[in-house]
Amino acid sequence: MTEPMITLTGSTMSAVIEPRGDAPPVWRWWGGTVDASGLPSLADTRPAASFSLDIDQPLPVVPPFGTGWFGPPAIRAHRDGRHFAQWFETVSIETGDYGLTITLVDRAAQLTLVQRIAVAGDMLTLSAEVINDGDDTLEVEWLAAGTLPLPGDCAQIHSFTGRHNAEFVPQTEPMPAHGWVHENRRGLTGHAGPPGLFVSGPASGWHAGRVHAAQLAWSGNHRLAIERDDDGVWVLQMGEALAPGEMRLGPGDRYATPEMLATCSSEGLNGAMQAFHAAIRARAPWPVEGMRPRPVHVNSWEGFYFDHDEAALMALADRSAALGVERFVLDDGWFKGRDDDTAALGDWVPDPAKYSRGLGPLAAHVVGLGMEFGLWVEPEMVNPDSDLARAHPDWALHLDGVPQHSSRNQLVLDLGREDVRDYLFDRLDALLTELPIAYLKWDHNRDLAVAGSADGSAGYHAQVRGAYALFDRLGAAHTALEIEACAGGGGRIDAGIAARTHRFWTSDCIDAVSRVRMQRGFLHFMPPEMMGAHVGASPAHSTGRSQGMAFRAAVALPGHFGVELDPATMPETDAATLAAGIARYKALRDRLHRGRVWLGEGPDGLVWQAHGEPDDLILQVTRVEPTTVRRPPAISLPMLAGRGAFRVHLLDLATEAGHPAPDAPVFAAMREGGVIYSGDWLAQAGLPTPAMKAESAALFRIEPA
Repeated sequence: MTEPMITLTGSTMSAVIEPRGDAPPVWRWWGGTVDASGLPSLADTRPAASFSLDIDQPLPVVPPFGTGWFGPPAIRAHRDGRHFAQWFETVSIETGDYGLTITLVDRAAQLTLVQRIAVAGDMLTLSAEVINDGDDTLEVEWLAAGTLPLPGDCAQIHSFTGRHNAEFVPQTEPMPAHGWVHENRRGLTGHAGPPGLFVSGPASGWHAGRVHAAQLAWSGNHRLAIERDDDGVWVLQMGEALAPGEMRLGPGDRYATPEMLATCSSEGLNGAMQAFHAAIRARAPWPVEGMRPRPVHVNSWEGFYFDHDEAALMALADRSAALGVERFVLDDGWFKGRDDDTAALGDWVPDPAKYSRGLGPLAAHVVGLGMEFGLWVEPEMVNPDSDLARAHPDWALHLDGVPQHSSRNQLVLDLGREDVRDYLFDRLDALLTELPIAYLKWDHNRDLAVAGSADGSAGYHAQVRGAYALFDRLGAAHTALEIEACAGGGGRIDAGIAARTHRFWTSDCIDAVSRVRMQRGFLHFMPPEMMGAHVGASPAHSTGRSQGMAFRAAVALPGHFGVELDPATMPETDAATLAAGIARYKALRDRLHRGRVWLGEGPDGLVWQAHGEPDDLILQVTRVEPTTVRRPPAISLPMLAGRGAFRVHLLDLATEAGHPAPDAPVFAAMREGGVIYSGDWLAQAGLPTPAMKAESAALFRIEPA
């Protein structure tokens, strides 16, 4: 008798799995919402295929290796070269209100595999665990967090590449004839952004059409793969990329994968992004009362670098508070012997040469101005020229017979070691106890090479788990503390670290033109309130390009706004513009950070993003390059279709002073009481945009009329 289908249903998404008695269950569907009641069994719909095994093997929820499924396996494991193939039996399928747990056993190979699939909102969360039931070592080479089917009419893969100072470079590729793989071996997430991708269906775009998307909640080595099956569909897998010999399980030991977050949207890329934002917000470590408004930062790095002077930094705090800044972050250079990047990492005590009274007076001065005090740290690193390295030379990752490569003159501490984690906790806990530190900027300025642990085995997995344990321990001890994840800018942005930190440093590049693209890439995976977005100096330190203050402030506006320059170096007109930008951010941040986000592209190089809900939107339209048409084009806003009449206000046109662009009466009216349009008009004919110079942004508020 055919068993009933198991359906996991979100708001607009379904996953359908067919149980098969003792045989492993198989996938029937992952996509838009469907009713699977009364569905015939898969076996009844599949005629025999030529040159095939007599036992049909469609896509299992957990594909095995070597026993007749020739697509990508979910597991590769063996016992000293033997028991390399799996023949699973179903032990149980436990269902609950929000998911299911499938337990499989391979009696010959003596292993148990548990696949968990949960649903919340429009997000599937998948993870797997393998348990060694034998009495000798089970070596696991690969275990997918999840295996998902993709329809045969998928059209394109959207992903990102990147490097330091150039994160989130978008890539669009056709579906592969054979396979597509992205594998990271750097030991941390990498500057391409989160380990994730989007797969678009036919005729899909920003606002409409089917899009499947997934990302892995992991801050280390990872593998993302799509492979075409000869049945004419594709198979999507994600998991941790294990190093040779890294996961050797003794009797009774187990290995659990990171979680894979997966969604399917019928509302294009924006629908998938919004589902990601909701999932990340649910994972974020906000207190019980929820996220408070994101305070405006000032960071000392690009204003002072290593040249710390207590009086000068107090003056920076004075100038910043006068501009409306709410949090002062003291960056690298504050600790003993830290005059450049060659020494002192690991010795987390204030430098008596720079701070003869310690950091207390500076912190007290900052707090006295009504700002929070924050501090830069890089706990996972050590300089060979440091007291810590001299006392514990074995604490850095290393491998006998292989050079211990430095990067930025630093080595990586072995966080797989409990004594290393204890030392780091004690040093950070002392600082957090002694000083009124509300915020840590937690940096990680190099890849892992060579990542050998104390016993000579690969230490990538243990390093990530050790870092997570340290974050978790500090968070439990200091519940009001907020942490920013930074790794040479955007080198560690992912859903794993997002469960432990409150903000990401998007990139060390603060060039506003570069940031337009990078921040749009960030918003594909993460919500805007976690996106560190600063107003930097002009010319930008990373590119040498110059942009006006109004444009720099406008580009930073939609994220978690900050300042990374010394206001003393600015003309008075720029200071006034920056103060106005800070005031505008404070007025709008609740709308910018608590609703949905839509991205879009208009004609003639315009890009736009809208924050909030359709009945109350903040819309920013950005022009980077000069126009190529005679008159400015309109932009369509599809999310407003069928929603009645709206009043449109033009809040600001961030541009440089000088020869003014031509204006029109409608924009004067938008600046006054607003102009009324129907939602259908704005969705189809579009919103008129003012004439805009290169490197300018128009800011609108759209509310019901």
